[in-house]
Amino acid sequence: MDYDPNIQEQVRRAYLLKGPCQPCNHQFPQRNFSGFLRRFSSKWFDQYGSWLEYSISKDAAFCLYCYLFKIEIGDQGGGDCFVGEGYTNWKKKCRLKTHEGSINGAHRQAQRKCQDLLNQKQHIETVFSKLSDDAKRDYKVRLTASIDCARFLLRQGLSFRGHDESELSKNQGNFLELLKFLCMPNENVRAVSLKNAPENLKLTSPKIQKGICNAVAIETTNAIMEELGDEFFSILLDDSRDVSTKEQMAVALRYVDKRGCVVERFVGIKHVTSTSTLSLKNAIEDLFSTHNLSISRLREQG
Repeated sequence: MDYDPNIQEQVRRAYLLKGPCQPCNHQFPQRNFSGFLRRFSSKWFDQYGSWLEYSISKDAAFCLYCYLFKIEIGDQGGGDCFVGEGYTNWKKKCRLKTHEGSINGAHRQAQRKCQDLLNQKQHIETVFSKLSDDAKRDYKVRLTASIDCARFLLRQGLSFRGHDESELSKNQGNFLELLKFLCMPNENVRAVSLKNAPENLKLTSPKIQKGICNAVAIETTNAIMEELGDEFFSILLDDSRDVSTKEQMAVALRYVDKRGCVVERFVGIKHVTSTSTLSLKNAIEDLFSTHNLSISRLREQG
């Protein structure tokens, strides 16, 4: 659970594919139980081999299923000890059977989750991969058309949205009108876009438009940083108030490129609480903290 949520299933699957830790040839140490020396037996792996693990360093037994999918439904056959400190009461082998519990118990639920995770046929990634080649091709054509329209509007500095974007509107805004214009001469785009696209996959919503713009901004900034490299540069600032009386700070970089030409690149706009030196300095650091340009370089150059 300490891993990023996006890769936790991959980590669990890696554990399951590797299998439980079962050092069968290990010389298990003995423990004193009421005057009798007892120790872990490798024969238990034969009976509980799918989940039973043994830690050499702790001299304790663990449950692989419950470790990966622990369910907080109370203690069940020493459930917590098979996940946390480990089970060490070699005198009571019956606790291993008790730990498996009923069909709806915590251990059985964890076991089913592990089996489902290993069953790639019903995994969500596999379901998505079963999409037909035609559907994938149509999606790519539809997405490329939306990206082309967004790139044109961004390059020309034009607005995306229209005052009335309903189907009865005579002018639905620059983005939708440009997409319709792009569909007219291109039969391949027209066949999969707008009215011919699935209702939930038109790729024309404001959220999609903003997502494309954000991706373009990231790629553009990365290209500027790559062109800048390790060369010296200066920062140009200009602040003004918008219609809501909020202070905005525009930031641009000025430097000499590899061809010896002086260039100025606009980096972004940042809202600031005030135009004091300290406020602008903090805003600059915050703006560049998300890019490849380190704060130390900014401080070195003033």
